Amino acid sequence: MKNFIKLCIRNPVAILALVFLTIFFGFVALKDIPIQMTPDIDKPILQVRVSWQGASPDDIEREIITRLERSISSLPGIEKIESDSRYGSGRVTLTYNIGQEIDDATIKLLNRISTINGFPEEASKPIVRTSNSEDSPISRLVLIKTKNSKIEDMKTLGNLVEFEIIENLSRVEGVSEITFRGGSKKELKISVDMLKLANFGISINSLIDSLKNSSAQLTAGELIEGKRTYTLRAQSIAYTPKSAREIIIKTDNSSAVSSASLKLGDVADIYISYKDPTSFRRINGEDAITFAVLREPGANVVKTMNFLNAEIKNLNLNNLNAKGLDLYNVYDETIYINNAIDLVQQNIIIGGILAVIVLLLFLRSYRPTLIIMFAIPISVIGTFVMISSLGLSINVISLAGLAFAVGMVVDASIVSQENIFRLNQSGINSEKSALNGALQVWKPILGSALTTVIVFIPVLMIDLPVGQLFRDIAVAISVSVVISVLVSLTLIPTMAKLSLGNQDQNKNRILNIPFLDDLAKNLRKLILNYIEWSLKSLKRGLMVIIGIILISFVFVLSLIPPLDYLPDGNRNFVFARIIVPPGYNKEATLDIAKAMEKSARPLWEKKVETSEGKPKISRFFFVAYSGGAFAGATTEDPKRVKEILPILTKPVRSQPGARAFAQQASLFGRSVGGSRSIRVNITGPSLNQIKPIAQDLFRSIRKEFPPSQGHQVRSIPTLNNGTPQVIIKPNNLKLSEYGLNAREFATVLDVYNDGLRVSEIPFEGRLIDMTLLSSKRNLNKIDDLNNFSFVTKNGEIITLSQIADLEIVGLPNQIKRLSGKRVLSIQLRPNENISLEESIKILKDKLIKPMNKKLKNGVFINISGAASELERTWESMKQNVIIALFVIFILLTILMKSFILPLIVLVIVPTAAAGGIIALIFLNTFIKQPLDMLTMLGFIILTGVVVNNSILMVEQTMWHKKHENLNLKECILEATKNRIRPIFMSTLTSLFGLMPLLLFPGAGSELYRGIGAVIFGGLTMSTLLTFFMIPPLLMVALNFKKNS
Repeated sequence: MKNFIKLCIRNPVAILALVFLTIFFGFVALKDIPIQMTPDIDKPILQVRVSWQGASPDDIEREIITRLERSISSLPGIEKIESDSRYGSGRVTLTYNIGQEIDDATIKLLNRISTINGFPEEASKPIVRTSNSEDSPISRLVLIKTKNSKIEDMKTLGNLVEFEIIENLSRVEGVSEITFRGGSKKELKISVDMLKLANFGISINSLIDSLKNSSAQLTAGELIEGKRTYTLRAQSIAYTPKSAREIIIKTDNSSAVSSASLKLGDVADIYISYKDPTSFRRINGEDAITFAVLREPGANVVKTMNFLNAEIKNLNLNNLNAKGLDLYNVYDETIYINNAIDLVQQNIIIGGILAVIVLLLFLRSYRPTLIIMFAIPISVIGTFVMISSLGLSINVISLAGLAFAVGMVVDASIVSQENIFRLNQSGINSEKSALNGALQVWKPILGSALTTVIVFIPVLMIDLPVGQLFRDIAVAISVSVVISVLVSLTLIPTMAKLSLGNQDQNKNRILNIPFLDDLAKNLRKLILNYIEWSLKSLKRGLMVIIGIILISFVFVLSLIPPLDYLPDGNRNFVFARIIVPPGYNKEATLDIAKAMEKSARPLWEKKVETSEGKPKISRFFFVAYSGGAFAGATTEDPKRVKEILPILTKPVRSQPGARAFAQQASLFGRSVGGSRSIRVNITGPSLNQIKPIAQDLFRSIRKEFPPSQGHQVRSIPTLNNGTPQVIIKPNNLKLSEYGLNAREFATVLDVYNDGLRVSEIPFEGRLIDMTLLSSKRNLNKIDDLNNFSFVTKNGEIITLSQIADLEIVGLPNQIKRLSGKRVLSIQLRPNENISLEESIKILKDKLIKPMNKKLKNGVFINISGAASELERTWESMKQNVIIALFVIFILLTILMKSFILPLIVLVIVPTAAAGGIIALIFLNTFIKQPLDMLTMLGFIILTGVVVNNSILMVEQTMWHKKHENLNLKECILEATKNRIRPIFMSTLTSLFGLMPLLLFPGAGSELYRGIGAVIFGGLTMSTLLTFFMIPPLLMVALNFKKNS
């Protein structure tokens, strides 16, 4: 090491060149690093989606979901399989283990799906959608009519939306998928007169066969005539209303003279129309079409949004505005990201300035201060090179890591520079001061850095989603600290030698600051007097140490705040879900959603934002569909967004049977288990077995967590009697008598009431549906069903009452399964005044455990969501703290060549934990800060940081013992005198570097505020107690070692 440091001192040009090269590469890397809100979570979630128009949830489950589950459940790497069956669609969601390669998982899933047979003909082909932490939209867009627009109905814009807007926006770099609601597609409708069909003796099924066989395009080989070759094609096309009218559906050959043909146009009206809308959408009281934009994994969100906004502007100018339409952004994630990143950057700059001011106050000389100051930009900018090479992103969490590192990266430089400065002031020339000063402290500097870095190794090995959140902050701190060590052993002695060599010795006199110097002298005197007092009688010193440790343990065990999982964040976006009574159609749901709109209208019509009264809403939208609705809103003042929650939910709850659940949008998606929602799952073989249990549990949870106190409780799916349905049970014997089967009968009914998709046909260069329906579609009364008549294949006219019985029942409008079993879930979102840990304890002890004792017949109750993730993460964190302490002990044992000295160093950890808890309690008197898992990371970081001062004290004592002819007491006192200034310098620079993170609220601050508080409190406490605990322990340990 001596030769290495000497080489650096004698080659200052080379060292400076390497420094500039590091900064250059850092800026180059910075341009390519993606910018995101939070780190990507490498936990693939794949969804298999199938649509089957007109099918009930029971049909979807029986014919589609069970086939899918049976086939794909054996795929490797799957953690959980969930399914959801609804009217007309079903989906199976596969959650994979952490680290599973998504491309490999997708390929295997697609291959397995391709082998499944037996899906209904009317069902669409299964499609696979990949999902990850990117499943939350980065942007929400709306398309509305302009003031003078001539467009009457937004549903006619389906082709425009799909083939002009979606196609253009999907090509934007960084966009993976755009989903939309609104705008119906065109379809060829064949509205058949059922009475005419009956008169001509034509059955629905024979008509469907005629339609399917009416068009054909078939290559029939080649025809060679002389030198020419002709391709033979058989072609009959009926893809337009005009050609479709000429389709022959029946021919009468009974006459010997001629035959009579019946054309489709004789019994039906054929026309191009639009599909019926499936939802209603409004933005600030206007009809709209809504879009959700999802990003690609690893995409730079800021760049993507810039490209997207440019494309939106281009679409408006060159296409949409001329048609009386306007497309604009109602939610842009980059606004929050930019605000959050700007805040962290501001904190880094302010923290750096405060750290420099602290250095100036200690050193009273601008030259050594400037030398130390270089460590901050070099370490921070150099870290970007590693972030880029590891494929990570710049996000609020990684930048928070750099903000924490601002105070830490100068520690090594302070110790090195201060020691060089001290030796030079004692009369040693500049080159020897630089060399010897760096040599004396390189071991404690390296040991301190390694403890800070090594503590993150077990954290990086956490096989949970939050482990990947911790990854970015771990890399940011570790890399910056390692670079700072290199700076302290290369650049600092090199620059110190140049600086001290050109410095006039007369200028070495230190400027006095009366009040500050008196305070420092008194504190120094107090500490040295205590050490002398404790070393005279080791019993007294040990009594103090035991008392401090006991008090620390009492603080840690009794005052530790209750646990939470992850902070929600403070995004300026509120999301509400509206639950309506079973069986409500989209028109009835629209009325309920409009009640919410009516409540919000005065707030978006407010002209100015005022501090008094209700906040001004900038955007309010809702989407209403059959069976439910959802809404979203933002406010002019982002800090007041939570105030509109009751404004949105109260009018819905006043509607009979309707409920609304609203919350501020969380920063974290389902990849990490959500934030504060607890899900209680009741699983079993059948719905009849689990439903009574779920209903009892639902009532009990609402009793313990009353909605009137701000708790939100809902069942998924609903626990009521289900959607009213008319079940038509055909008599198979009677069906066979009339030459029918059950599927043919169901097809006839579908055509008459709802309409049946016959096939997909090309039209105007695109594919549209050909739909067969009755001219008197939609039965309005149950009595109409009994009198409904149709023609059999044999030409007989019969009524439904002749072959089937009717039964009115309530059936579920949604069927969910978990791991192949029926499941009913109850979701609890406790109010902010109760922690997640307390909520889980109440649920388990008061409700779930007593109920579990009574369960039988394969029925189980378990907790999932944030609750299960909290338990898993908490257990893992406790284990990792123990592992981190053990790893630090082994490392220090190697560096110090002793088993006793590392134990002395680690004694300071419990006092640091107590300091962190005291800081959290103090912070909670001003602002709510739970002990969530990100805050818990602060204790792990603290474990690696607080031992640094102890290492300096121990190493300096051992250096004096080895190199100077002093007794043990004198060695300890001399070490304290030499290390007291750098210890306070490094601690205060770290604390002042952290201070902006604690003092300045804003976007993203809740992610790192708790970590900052823990480190601030723990570092303050441990620094003060280092001088109370380490000297007496050193005296005892070294005496013991000497005597043994």
